[in-house]
Amino acid sequence: MRILYGVQGTGNGHLSRARVMAKALQKQGANVDFFFSGRSADQFFDMQCFGHYQVQSGLTFSTENGRVSVAKTAKQNAWLGFIKDVKSLDLSGYDLVLNDFEPVSAWAAKNQGIPSIGISHQAALNFPVPKMGDSWFNDMMLSYFAPVDIALGCHWHHFGFPILPPFVEVDVVEQQLAHQILVYLPFESPDEIVKFLAPFSDYTFLVYHAAKPTTKPSDHIRWHGFDRDGFKAAMASCGGVVGNAGFELASEALTLGKKLLIKPLLGQFEQLSNVAALELLGAAECMKTCLDSNALRRWLKAPMPEAIAYPEVGDALVNWLLKGDWSQPELLCQSLWQEVSLPLSWQKKSP
Repeated sequence: MRILYGVQGTGNGHLSRARVMAKALQKQGANVDFFFSGRSADQFFDMQCFGHYQVQSGLTFSTENGRVSVAKTAKQNAWLGFIKDVKSLDLSGYDLVLNDFEPVSAWAAKNQGIPSIGISHQAALNFPVPKMGDSWFNDMMLSYFAPVDIALGCHWHHFGFPILPPFVEVDVVEQQLAHQILVYLPFESPDEIVKFLAPFSDYTFLVYHAAKPTTKPSDHIRWHGFDRDGFKAAMASCGGVVGNAGFELASEALTLGKKLLIKPLLGQFEQLSNVAALELLGAAECMKTCLDSNALRRWLKAPMPEAIAYPEVGDALVNWLLKGDWSQPELLCQSLWQEVSLPLSWQKKSP
């Protein structure tokens, strides 16, 4: 079986899940090629596990001041180029297209009659799980942005539906520094982040951001460009995480038992829905519209939650894929959740 794996490159969550899957596919000796879109080729990093891969422009979302900008999104996407990319992607040598919310390979598979299986957090939102900001436009996006034959969603809780647990790869916690806080707010202004953290000099904040503030921050705010290994080490040792409401970031925090303070990307349906789920589960505190120093002050004093040991979803999924019988994905989901011991406070939660 020869597989093309299409991955949405906007943000780092899809890439994190693809890295877990790449290792599982390699372990099984699968014949797989990777295809990425959503950012330019020079903006991808730590891509060694994917071997030789393709990159196209695809489609992406543009942000401004912590909010999705509809006008910039419409203007910056090259729609004619996208259609050309779909038509030029030749899938004749492939038996299956795996897809993580990547539109070029998804539409090419649909047009060329190649079987396709989606693996994404977005697919979980097709079920009546906790949601916020739902609309006809978001329903259309879930259905038509990257259409697939079989859609396998992942979430922190199954909520009674055939959903996979999250795909998580984290460093072992060798030491935990309660007063060291990891900060990942990629859609916020660096200067606003510094202003937000400045009053809390009793804590050390490890900030990961692509841009730098205009003036050097105080010593208790340590600024880093994005470094995947450094970020994972900081995640393992920190006493808490302040971040956006991206799925993978929260998945790693939950797996390691880190308390979580989140600010969603406004206008982004997935992140708003993640807020709804985390608040229902009592798994995070949320700053709804702005960086709130009072919320940070309260959260810093909160206790650490119970860690959740999610299973090796990638290995189980690859075994299921390579068998070639994809008729009952719900059995795969059930078997994986049987391995998870959810916190007692979660076990009777439903949307």
